[in-house]
Amino acid sequence: MVRKYISGLSVQRKAQLLLKSQTSSMFKGKKENYPFSVSRIFLDTRIALEDINTRVLQMIRHEHIKYSVPVVKYDRNGFRPRLRQLIFTQEAAYLAEEAKIKQRIDYSSLKGVSVSNLSDNFLILHVTCDDSKQKGDLVLQCEHLFEALTKLSVIADKQKCIKVVQGSVRFDIQPGREGFIDFKSGQEFMVYRAKNGHLMVVSLQFKRVKFILKGQTTP
Repeated sequence: MVRKYISGLSVQRKAQLLLKSQTSSMFKGKKENYPFSVSRIFLDTRIALEDINTRVLQMIRHEHIKYSVPVVKYDRNGFRPRLRQLIFTQEAAYLAEEAKIKQRIDYSSLKGVSVSNLSDNFLILHVTCDDSKQKGDLVLQCEHLFEALTKLSVIADKQKCIKVVQGSVRFDIQPGREGFIDFKSGQEFMVYRAKNGHLMVVSLQFKRVKFILKGQTTP
């Protein structure tokens, strides 16, 4: 019965189920808002090629673009939010701003990815940073968090590097300098720089999220 069902699925449907299975293995029972991602279809990409600047395409197209998604990047110093494009190629992850590539992260230098166990949509890309001229870790906010991380885990073979953490995350600003992100639940979603200099991310309490998202099935 099961074999007959699987054999009758389209190639696209089988690929979707494989991705969803990967997402489940990484986040089920670990991250609060995971259940609400289950019914949402994963798309091939969130940014069409024509919406990526021509100069950026010319620089990275030879690496074969696999997936792109809009993100908000928080400055390492001061945590100012900035709109960016996160692009995964076969070889590296790129952070782009219009015609500029702001950072390239070779997958071999991506040593880990941290997300909280709460209902926020933040991710921290931890990179090897041995040279003072190199940029540090990336602090990002992504509406399509589960989709993007699943794509990254498949493209870069980094499933074991993606960790769900509680409380606080330390990140490298540059060699010898570190910053912190604190996660907690509250009555409303907020992101701000706390008095201790940490980035504070306040997520909606789980029951509140469940009430708001109940019945939503759009991608």
